Amino acid sequence: QLQLVESGGGLVQPGESLRLTCAVSGFTLDYYDFGWFRRAPGKQREGIAAISSSDAGTTYYVDAVKGRFVISKDKAKNMVYLEMNSLKPEDTAVYYCAAQMSGSSGWFRDFGLYDRWGQGTQVTVSS
Repeated sequence: QLQLVESGGGLVQPGESLRLTCAVSGFTLDYYDFGWFRRAPGKQREGIAAISSSDAGTTYYVDAVKGRFVISKDKAKNMVYLEMNSLKPEDTAVYYCAAQMSGSSGWFRDFGLYDRWGQGTQVTVSS
């Protein structure tokens, strides 16, 4: 049974950092692309970062988080991470890990293709 479980959310002050973890079970990372999404209060869920299934782990970020967030993966531990730095109040949201079976090399950038989801973890940035 494929399962994604996020952890690491919490309450932080502006400018601080958090690392989210997505524990993957039921399948290996070799054949799946992974993405992080978030849903802010009153807004639709949006994709913010993605990493391809390749060993190189090509990454992609939306402009709102580029330069502040880093997505990575550890195949040995079957984990996917989102390192979030210089957090802002507008980063407050429920963050979700998602997966899709990899296909064409560019598919990992298409947030509309992700079809396997975790339950989410709350991140609140407030002073």
